[in-house]
Amino acid sequence: MIDQLLVSALFLWLLGSLILTDWSPSWLFSCTMLCAYFLGLVDTGEVLGKATNTGLITLILLLLVSVGLEKLSWLSRLSGKLITSGYRASLLRLGFVTAFFSAFVNNTAVVATLAHAVRSNQHHPASKLLIPLSYAAILGGTMTLIGTSTNLIVSSFMEDATGQGLAFFDFLFIGASVTVLGMLVLVVSSRLLPTGHTQQIDINEYLIETEIQPGSALIGKSIADNKLRELDNLFLVEVVRGNHLISPVSPSEYIEAGDKLIFSGDITQLNTLDSFHGLQLFAIEQGLLRENMTEVIVMPNAAIEGKTIKESGFRSLFDAAVVGMRRGGKRLSGKLGEITVQAGDSMMLAVGPDFNDRKNLDKNFVVIDDSVAATTTSSIQDYLVTLILLAVIGLAALEVVPLIKGLAFLLVYMLVFRVLRGSEIRHRFPFELWLIITSALTLAQALTNSGLVVVLTESFHGYLAAVGPYGAMVGIYLMTLLLTEVMTNNAAAALSFPIGFGLAESYGLNLMPFIMAVAYGASASFLTPYGYTTNLMVQNLGGYVMRDYFRVGLPLTVTYSLIVLYLIPRVFPF
Repeated sequence: MIDQLLVSALFLWLLGSLILTDWSPSWLFSCTMLCAYFLGLVDTGEVLGKATNTGLITLILLLLVSVGLEKLSWLSRLSGKLITSGYRASLLRLGFVTAFFSAFVNNTAVVATLAHAVRSNQHHPASKLLIPLSYAAILGGTMTLIGTSTNLIVSSFMEDATGQGLAFFDFLFIGASVTVLGMLVLVVSSRLLPTGHTQQIDINEYLIETEIQPGSALIGKSIADNKLRELDNLFLVEVVRGNHLISPVSPSEYIEAGDKLIFSGDITQLNTLDSFHGLQLFAIEQGLLRENMTEVIVMPNAAIEGKTIKESGFRSLFDAAVVGMRRGGKRLSGKLGEITVQAGDSMMLAVGPDFNDRKNLDKNFVVIDDSVAATTTSSIQDYLVTLILLAVIGLAALEVVPLIKGLAFLLVYMLVFRVLRGSEIRHRFPFELWLIITSALTLAQALTNSGLVVVLTESFHGYLAAVGPYGAMVGIYLMTLLLTEVMTNNAAAALSFPIGFGLAESYGLNLMPFIMAVAYGASASFLTPYGYTTNLMVQNLGGYVMRDYFRVGLPLTVTYSLIVLYLIPRVFPF
């Protein structure tokens, strides 16, 4: 009884914290798991067993392999051919290509690659295509076991509970059905999308360029001595000296005649510069400065999230300076160093020569400028990696070679033939996701050990007795869908699985309908920008507000749910 009260308190604290706070899910899950361990609700062997769960290791291997797959040029070659003058045809081409690649490759990378093509197209406003791009990536991820981390998490839980995970194409029929019908719904509901004029951030709106005139009192003195780093609303970003670019700018850098000083911040504060002798404003020019600009989007749980730009030590972390920011489609200006960074913020950066080589970029940003994340694979590598991937998928589907072994072979191949580097594996290792799943599996074991899962499922069984197994499955699906809209999809799946599994056992029925209800419910993230990373990515790129997601996402959510709830018991009978 005491154990059940302790587990109940831990789960209520975890659920409340995930919904009501902005604390990192990995931190919350880890702390809850440690509490369960130290309270004796699980033992050491159980914790270590969950950390090495076969499904979990398969997920880790898949995500690492995806780092190499992101470099293949197939998608970038197609991207320029998808959008033409016909809007509906463009939307369908873009959507189905996105869905196909998202079934096999990390959908964040797919959206990042195609977002550049969407925003640079000359035919349609980006705001008419970016939300459909994100939704197509989510729909495509539901077609295969490896299409989304949610499916692999559910498979990990199932393997832990039964010794047998989900098959590669268990998701295909239902996933393909919701993808095709979902794209048709998006074509119809696309008229609800804003015809926004928000385009790529224009650096003219953020930068103030000045030139040091001959005889200026600033010449021969350092940046610090001239007090050029002490301005309230403007920040010195770059110094252009002939054809040489100095960025970021050291306080000890000395000013020379003819230097061009580039400031960012509140452009209404131009009069601040009038007090500096020999500092003359002039129009910003094409060329070197524009080539040095890179646009990024802040990822959820980035190291800089919740900190001001100044507090984060941004320039030393990334060899870059923030020129301007957008949030919710609006520009942020003035005292950039004091703005608290939030997930989804769009930043225009002036980058230094070491920016591309920094190992912390992927954990903090999605880089929108494709020149930074340009593919490095040759045509031969593209073909060989693709052939091996197809072989791995085929052999896994036929149950000839386990998926975990095939992915391990592909990862080793990528490392040996330099498609991937060891340093990329280290800095892209999904440590936070590993913590979340290990913790969730451990907490599920605590539920079982305490007997609370039996109490909960019997209670649910009693309440749902009148509606029967189908009503219970619908209830699990709707609960998971609600959770995924207020927290991450992975957290929603981790919390819902034990209840769905327990309900199936209490009814003495096939587990698959309840497990699939959890998997598809966790992927149904169409109503807000917060439940899925790709939704957050396109928010600032398209200048969207919350109602845009709800207006377009509601018809898709209803259609998606009806198809899923109709097909699950037919594909996987009770």
